[in-house]
Amino acid sequence: MSSMYEILMDLPLFQGVSRDKLSELIEKTPFHFLKYRDGEEIVAANSACTHIKFLISGEATVEIPCHYLKVKVAETLAAPNVLGSEYLFGRKTVYPFDVHCHGECGILQISKPDFVNILHSDNIFLFNILNMLSRNSQKNADELLSLSAGSISERFAFFVVSLTQHNAKDIRIIYKQKDLCTLLGIQRSSFINAMDKLKEQGVIDYTLSEIKVLDRFALLDIVHSAE
Repeated sequence: MSSMYEILMDLPLFQGVSRDKLSELIEKTPFHFLKYRDGEEIVAANSACTHIKFLISGEATVEIPCHYLKVKVAETLAAPNVLGSEYLFGRKTVYPFDVHCHGECGILQISKPDFVNILHSDNIFLFNILNMLSRNSQKNADELLSLSAGSISERFAFFVVSLTQHNAKDIRIIYKQKDLCTLLGIQRSSFINAMDKLKEQGVIDYTLSEIKVLDRFALLDIVHSAE
């Protein structure tokens, strides 16, 4: 019971909940624990989000494809983490990304009806999920406008920051140059100049087909400086 309690307490939904309440949940709620091997698919893009999924051990790689352009954003998340909680509710409850196991990992998943019952059982659960959803959805209007009206560095920084999590690592943009320039609304020559400057500053490394983000916090600073 203590190991189960520690696993749950590491997850954002369960933080601040008493041991007695968690013990009650463990007894009454069907928790499904799944193990994955390296490269195995955890989530497929456009599949229905019918469960809330928590990454409880290991790492997982999330890939967000742009279906009408050859651009893809990839990031690696480490446990403890939650995968796409914002897609469990709303008008369109499908995942916009693929998730694959990186190494070996463990997933705890709870069905939507059981998860709703948990939210009804204690206000702490409700506040935790509302805080998670709010953090994921709140986007500053000025930052959003920078994607189309800001400098090239600001547009690129917002693009990366908005699509990745703050604790992600191995952030990569796999792209066809003309498609990424179309997405950001910039010319190729200007794009290369901006990438060269970010590379000199140690923020990124890049080739003609892939950009590796070395310092996400520096990109976040660029976004905030544009406000």
